[in-house]
Amino acid sequence: MPPNRIPPGPGQESVWDYPRPPRVEPSNAHIRVVFNGVTIAETRRALRVLETSHPPVYYLPPEDVRLEYFSRAPNSSYCEWKGRAGYYHIRVGDREARNAAWFYPEPSRGFEAIRNYIAVYPQLMDACYVDGEKVTPQPGGFYGGWITGNVVGPFKGEPGTEGW
Repeated sequence: MPPNRIPPGPGQESVWDYPRPPRVEPSNAHIRVVFNGVTIAETRRALRVLETSHPPVYYLPPEDVRLEYFSRAPNSSYCEWKGRAGYYHIRVGDREARNAAWFYPEPSRGFEAIRNYIAVYPQLMDACYVDGEKVTPQPGGFYGGWITGNVVGPFKGEPGTEGW
């Protein structure tokens, strides 16, 4: 537990109360993702993955994503909890964000619910929204968490958090 843990206020969650290993839970929040001026995803059927020290990552059902803007990227990565991830490039008009989204085609046991659901890096989008609130991307570039006013940290990815 970091010494500078921010106590949650009314209606807030602390990322330090999230579990490790992570938990998957449904969210009926209105999620919207905008890239190059186009809404490329919109849903009220997202899944949140909650992990100690990380803001939530929202995984979107593929049927609520405009897949015509997504193309499979050749690379992959491995998560100790969720398994091997595949990636997507996103192109809308003349603008492309490479490796801007990821998914788990064969997630590890316990994470089957997110199979083929798509998560995006908010820092590579024009904007991502949760119930109309524009999110702040999780610091650090590597992570894909979505920070809103109801989530407090400190967050993994901020300066000095490499050892967390």
